[in-house]
Amino acid sequence: MRLYIKLSRNNKNIPYNYQHLLTGTIHKWIGENNTEHGKKSLYSFSWLQNTDSSKSGINLTSNSYFFISAYDEQLIKRITKGILDDPTTFCGSQVVDIQIKEVPEFSNAERFMMNSPILIRRRDGDKVKHITFKDKNFNDLLTENLKGKLSDVGLNSNGVTVELDPSYAFPKTKLVDYKGIENKTTLAPVIIRGTPEQIAFAWTVGLGNSTGIGFGAVK
Repeated sequence: MRLYIKLSRNNKNIPYNYQHLLTGTIHKWIGENNTEHGKKSLYSFSWLQNTDSSKSGINLTSNSYFFISAYDEQLIKRITKGILDDPTTFCGSQVVDIQIKEVPEFSNAERFMMNSPILIRRRDGDKVKHITFKDKNFNDLLTENLKGKLSDVGLNSNGVTVELDPSYAFPKTKLVDYKGIENKTTLAPVIIRGTPEQIAFAWTVGLGNSTGIGFGAVK
């Protein structure tokens, strides 16, 4: 299930590194007894869409929005209630409209654009390495991550694969600062092959690591 959240204009410039503000707002809406902290996230959310940029930051327009998707429909309902109780977000903006979208019907192979970049992390001794499309094992690790999430909820993970679209000519890396930590990420369309149920799950929970702080949201 996916929740599209339309926002009012802000009255103070939004910083470019705003992900932590969006994350904090979502956790505020989830409310007390929040069991999502520290767990492998089975939800994802996009970056802000339809915005204007300037040297001093980002400004929302009359068409600005973002979305949240979750495997657990109860989480979406909980967030919806949180929005109704307190629609404020940050920098003077607030929610002006919410729309719920059910999971679409998918085939056995789908191409998706990304609404936020993909982060893949692996520990290498005492260091954490960020894997991008430039690394040969990127597709394998992306698939492994999705299989792990499928298994966590008891869904069949056999046969599912994720790869960057090999026909896309302009994949790129993007350095994303999250609360002072620089994350090397990948921006490019992906192709997911598997059962319609597996693909629907990926559309909902996102791809890669740290979907719960705004990475890997599937459009």
